[in-house]
Amino acid sequence: MHLSALSGRRLWFVGIGGSGLSAYAQLARAWGAEVGGWDKVTTPYLGGLEDVPVEITPEPVIPDGWEPIVSSAYPAVAGTSRAAFLRELVSLRPAIVVAGAHGKGTTAAMIAYVLREAGRDPAWLIGSPVPQLGANAGSGEGWLVVEGDESDRTVFGLPAEIAVVTNVELDHHTEFRSLAELEDAFGSWAAAAPHLVRDAPAFDGALSVPGAHNRANAGTALAALALAGVPAAEAAPILARFTGTGRRFEVSEVGGVTIVDDYGHHPTEVAAAIAAAREAFPGRRLRVLFQPHLYSRTRHLATEFGRALAGADDVAVTDIYAAREVPVAGVDGMLVVRAVSDAGGLPVYTPAVDAGVAYLVSRARKGDVLLIAGAGDIDRAPALLRERLGTMA
Repeated sequence: MHLSALSGRRLWFVGIGGSGLSAYAQLARAWGAEVGGWDKVTTPYLGGLEDVPVEITPEPVIPDGWEPIVSSAYPAVAGTSRAAFLRELVSLRPAIVVAGAHGKGTTAAMIAYVLREAGRDPAWLIGSPVPQLGANAGSGEGWLVVEGDESDRTVFGLPAEIAVVTNVELDHHTEFRSLAELEDAFGSWAAAAPHLVRDAPAFDGALSVPGAHNRANAGTALAALALAGVPAAEAAPILARFTGTGRRFEVSEVGGVTIVDDYGHHPTEVAAAIAAAREAFPGRRLRVLFQPHLYSRTRHLATEFGRALAGADDVAVTDIYAAREVPVAGVDGMLVVRAVSDAGGLPVYTPAVDAGVAYLVSRARKGDVLLIAGAGDIDRAPALLRERLGTMA
């Protein structure tokens, strides 16, 4: 029934190359819609949409006869918002919606992976690549597993059958005035769901992904899976084979040096990545390149970033990746550098990503672990490191 739920619709995704809209487009196509879209540039997320029309031009293009679904990155374009369209998708299927400040993508991916491997045929919408699932979207006939986003309050409009809250911590300072306001929003959303998973105990069994944060993610996933009809005795052995999502502690090796790429961009996430690196690679020197993300987050959390980064042996900090924000006078990467120094670390300021990569290359020795952390264009640093360290091997 659901495979034809969107038949007859011609949906044009404005910003189709993004992690979110590319997933929505894949699922919409699987559920019967004709799909196309526009973006400024070609992205890896378009890999699952090779057979649909995509316009790559500097400015948005919407052909006649198509219904526009618009990314939040293009608020001036008229059409159905991505939040409203996601709400429509979620309403078509019993859904497990995973939300929270940290770990929601990994937890959602764990749930979807176990459901699929256990033969429950899930659909899923996850905001990062999941290599073991093959794509950030899937269109099975079972539960729909969704990674929800509180940054623009999208998740609070999603009708979850099973609501999952990994944790609540203030991260989006321009959207929420206080932690209390954020807690209230999560509380109201969770109260509307027939089933809720929150504060589940951490999993103490075998996992392929390191760190206390992943043991917490796994415990939350197992609790949600039990509500979805997969008991722990069946789920745990499958979960032990889960190897993670894109840019969440992705590990590669070159020339005797280990490179770890991590999306962590909040102090709690950065501290968790450093702790996981210490656990996974005990006794090895840990060097970190960190790119702050957003002026508002950096201004409010610079001290906490300093404490988190001081746990590494060597720290380089770039300038702030602005994303959707405009510069704020007096707020730059040096705020984090000073905070690391105040916390007892020995940081350096490398404003550009390339300069940070050059610094790590100059310092790296065999046996070192190089951790790349941040949510901006620092995602190109691991490839640069592999290229430059490879020529020195």
